[in-house]
Amino acid sequence: MRAQEERNKPPNKAQKRKTISTYLKNMAGYKHNQLKNKSFDDIQKLFDKAMKRVNTFVDMDTELVEGSEVRAEAERAQEISSKRAGTELKQESIKKEKVNEDKETTKLQKLIEVVLDKEELAIDAIPLATKPPSIVDYKIHKEGNKTYYQIIRADRSSKMYLVFSHMLKSFNKEDLETLWKLV
Repeated sequence: MRAQEERNKPPNKAQKRKTISTYLKNMAGYKHNQLKNKSFDDIQKLFDKAMKRVNTFVDMDTELVEGSEVRAEAERAQEISSKRAGTELKQESIKKEKVNEDKETTKLQKLIEVVLDKEELAIDAIPLATKPPSIVDYKIHKEGNKTYYQIIRADRSSKMYLVFSHMLKSFNKEDLETLWKLV
């Protein structure tokens, strides 16, 4: 019971000063010499100033448009729960970026299919003995902590490499240039 009472007691001034000083040293960049001769009230003011800076932080990359609903909601949220004003704007821009990335990946997949068809025609026309099969695609597989690099060639054969340097040893200059273009 005594131990419970001891744990539930609010911290005294010395304990508060120690935790606040630790925060100011680690987060606000103050040195021990700057804090050691200050009173509890002075340290409390420095802490309040640092916390106010953190709570009113707005990322410089966010552009707030006057009169927009998003800005009004962000200001209300900041007043109520000290949220950052730019979080909703960031979420909207991230959603737009994801949609754009999806469109780009579908375009790239279509281009790769066209290239594959052309390379298959070229390989059919030239015997494989005179021209080695070039790299068409690559994939990265992750199984647990291990990462495997799969290289797919034009003749649909593939080989997996665990170490990137081993893959480079088995390539010639043309393979490296083709892989560089793909990546």
